[in-house]
Amino acid sequence: MVLCCWSAKGGAGTTVVATALALLSARTASGALLVDLAGDAPAVAGLPDDPDAAGVSDWLREGPSVPADALARLEVPVGRGLALLPRGRGPLASERAHALIALLAADPRPVVVDAGVLSADGVAATVAAAASESLLVTRPCFLALRRAVMSPVRPSAVVLVMEEGRALTASDVESALGVPVRAEVSVTAQVARAVDAGVFVARLPRSLERELRHAA
Repeated sequence: MVLCCWSAKGGAGTTVVATALALLSARTASGALLVDLAGDAPAVAGLPDDPDAAGVSDWLREGPSVPADALARLEVPVGRGLALLPRGRGPLASERAHALIALLAADPRPVVVDAGVLSADGVAATVAAAASESLLVTRPCFLALRRAVMSPVRPSAVVLVMEEGRALTASDVESALGVPVRAEVSVTAQVARAVDAGVFVARLPRSLERELRHAA
């Protein structure tokens, strides 16, 4: 199963949600794989920066001649049953996007993809459209919803990142997008501290775990 998290506007918290969902999936299965197409997953997972680390972009660029297990060789262990497939160096070549999604779909582990902000085309949009579950991560913001309505991908459901002072509700979001809100996530200092301290994987905030339990 491939679950793809994406957003229509930056700053929604897509990487945090995707990483948390991958951790929760790893608990209920024999491990899980987090695929980073946006570039921020290693930082959220508390891994050291490595600008030279090979990843998805390198695999895509090498073409069909790469060995069958080449993608798996690029995985980095994160802990708690979770492995990370880094984004890699350079642009994501879209010519082999369908080959990528086929390999991810064949993985026996749950696969969670952080696709970041979708563009009209490209690898992230292809993966989001072909995934078993396509989760839009958004705040109840008019500008974000406006972009989501015009997105090239229709989500399966929404993870709504709630914050004080917004006029829009979950019902408004469901009405605008025509899909259900599967989880409501609160913006809390606890989550921010866990990410900033590099302990998000080791100490997944319980509030976030409760909120995302039914979305994993």
